[in-house]
Amino acid sequence: MDVLAVYDLIRDIKDPEFPETLQDLGVVSEDLISVLGNVVTVQFKPTVPHCSMATLIGLCLQTKLTRELPLTTKVDVYIVPGCHDQEEAVNKQVNDKERRAAALEDPNLLEMVESCLAEPED
Repeated sequence: MDVLAVYDLIRDIKDPEFPETLQDLGVVSEDLISVLGNVVTVQFKPTVPHCSMATLIGLCLQTKLTRELPLTTKVDVYIVPGCHDQEEAVNKQVNDKERRAAALEDPNLLEMVESCLAEPED
């Protein structure tokens, strides 16, 4: 597993607000990913500092990587420092396993995550 393999997994995730991918909007990029042993860290940059979808984007990234990477992989997802007004709260929600599980129990939120993760149509 390397940076490019991780990037390939997340670049086509659809933005929850715009009809583009996270790659298209510059929310994710290869230089914001690190792989050290079995720890994958992904930083993302919301399009605006007050992006109301930042938590949902983080949940999408966590969910996709958790599903696709080996179970022994630790996945950390963070907002690029200084890029969002609620950076600390979003990071806490996205990286806390219990909070994440509780959030994904909401059928509406889960549907939004699944929609963002759906494979692109040709």
